[in-house]
Amino acid sequence: MSDAAAAAPAAPTIDDDANWQRLHPATLAMAIVKLGPRSVNFLPAVAALGFTGNWVWIVPALLAFLLISLVAAWLHWLRFRFLVGDDEIVIESGVLSRQHRTIPFDRIQDVSIEQGLVSRALGIAKVGFETGAGGKENDADLDAIALDAAQALRTTIRAHRSDAMPTTAAAASDATETAAEHGDRLLFAMTPRQLLLAGLFNFSLAALAVVGAAMQFFDDFLPFDFNIFSIRDWTGLAERYGLEQWVVAHRWVAAIGATLSLLLIGFASGIVTMFFANWDFRLTREPRALRRTRGLTTRTDVAVPVKRVQAAILLTGWFRRLFGWHELRLQSLASDGEKERDHQVVPFAKLDDIDLVLTEVAIARPAPDVAWQQSHSIIALGGLVGALAASTGGLVAVAFGQALGWFGPVVGLAIGAAALFGVRFHRWTDLGEQVAIRRGFWKPRLTLLPHASVQSVDLKSDFILRPLGLATLVFGVPGGSSLASHEIPAIPLATARDLRDRILTARARA
Repeated sequence: MSDAAAAAPAAPTIDDDANWQRLHPATLAMAIVKLGPRSVNFLPAVAALGFTGNWVWIVPALLAFLLISLVAAWLHWLRFRFLVGDDEIVIESGVLSRQHRTIPFDRIQDVSIEQGLVSRALGIAKVGFETGAGGKENDADLDAIALDAAQALRTTIRAHRSDAMPTTAAAASDATETAAEHGDRLLFAMTPRQLLLAGLFNFSLAALAVVGAAMQFFDDFLPFDFNIFSIRDWTGLAERYGLEQWVVAHRWVAAIGATLSLLLIGFASGIVTMFFANWDFRLTREPRALRRTRGLTTRTDVAVPVKRVQAAILLTGWFRRLFGWHELRLQSLASDGEKERDHQVVPFAKLDDIDLVLTEVAIARPAPDVAWQQSHSIIALGGLVGALAASTGGLVAVAFGQALGWFGPVVGLAIGAAALFGVRFHRWTDLGEQVAIRRGFWKPRLTLLPHASVQSVDLKSDFILRPLGLATLVFGVPGGSSLASHEIPAIPLATARDLRDRILTARARA
C-alpha cells in the first residue's frame, strides 16, 4: 500500500478490483516465523509415533505439517484484501466462508501500530482499529502492511476525524482546544539512565525461579554436571580443591555469596525487563489523544483518547516513594491490549512530570495540605481473624509435640500487627469535582476519580458494619481496572450517603 493510496484515496468503489489492496508479502515470512511456537502443538503426535516405534514417519509428518501450514498461510494472504475509501475502510477475509466488514472512519476510536523484532527488520507493522463497540471481536486489524503506509493510514483517519468534529456553539471550546494543540507535543520520555534506575527499583526474584527451573530442565543436555543452586555441588567442588574445611569454617562467606547472587539476579531481571518493555519510551500530546510508543524488540504505538479517560492511578513502592518515584496509569474506555486494562503512560517519574500529564486529562493531584478522612479500624478485622487462625493452628501443633508450631503465633502476631498498621493507609477525600482514594503501605496507590466518570455508586453494609453505623461505597466506573474496583470502605453512613448524592448529581449535570 502506498502513501498516496492511504492519504488520498480517489473515491474507490467496492466493485472496482483495482482499488483493493493486499497485505504485505512479508506476511508469508511472518507465518514461517510463527510456525516455531505452533509446532509445539505437534509434539504429542511426534511422541505417539516414537512410542509406537514408527520413527520413520516422524520426518514425513513434520514436512507435511510444515507444507499444510504454509499453504494455509498463503491461502489466507491470497483471500485477504482491504480497501481504503474516503471515509471508511473495507476488509474482506476468509477462505471457505467470506467475511465482508465496513468500518467508517468516525467509528474508529484509535489506530494502533505494533512492530515485533522480525517486523521491524522487514519494515512492516500490524495496524489495529479499535471501534469502541466492546470486545475484541468488534475490532479489526491489518496484520502486516508497510510501516510508512500504516503511518499514512493513521494520519488519514486522524485528519478525517478532526475535519468531522462538530463546530456548534456547544462544541466551540473543544474545537478551539483542538486548533491550539494541532501540533504534537512531547510530554514525557525515558532516557537510558532513567531506564537503568527504574530497573534497579523494579527488583524481582521471579528470574531466580526461571533460572533454577531452566537448569533443572536442561541438566541432561549440559556438557557438565553442576547446578549453581545445589549446595551438594558446591561442596563437591570445594572438596576437589581441598577447600572443604575452609568453607565449613567460613560459612558466612557462603551466606554473603548466596545473598549477593540473589541480589544480582533480582536487579538484572528488573533492568532487562525495563529495557525490553520501555526502550525509547515517548508520550506525546496529539490534538485528541495521548500517544505512547515504546519497546525494544516489540515496538508498540498506542493512543489514549483524552475524552475516554475515566480515572488516574498513581502507583509506587514503599522504597521508591522515599526517593519520589511514581508510576502513572490511566483507566480508559480504550483498552491497552489483552494483558493490561489500564494504560501505563508514565512508568517511572517524579511527581512534577506526572502532574504535566494529569493536566492534559483534566485531573489534578490533591494539594499537600488537603484534609484526608480515614476508614474505620474495623477493616482490620479480616487480618485479625487470619492472625488468630495462624496462632491457634500453631498452638495446636505444639500441643501435639511439633516444636515448629511456635512459628504459628509468631506469624499470627505479624499478620495482626500488619492489619492494624494498614488501617491508617486507607484514606479518602472529596475535592469537589473528583474523589481521591489512598491505600496501601507496601505498594501505595492513589486513585483520582472524577465525579463525571462514575456511572453508579453502590452503598453496601453488612451485619458487621450496620451496628457501627458504617457503610462501604463502591464506584462503578466504565472501562474496568486491573487494580481491582474503586471503593471507600467502612465510613460513616451519613457521610457515605452525602458523598453518593453529590457524585450522582455531578454525573447528572455532566
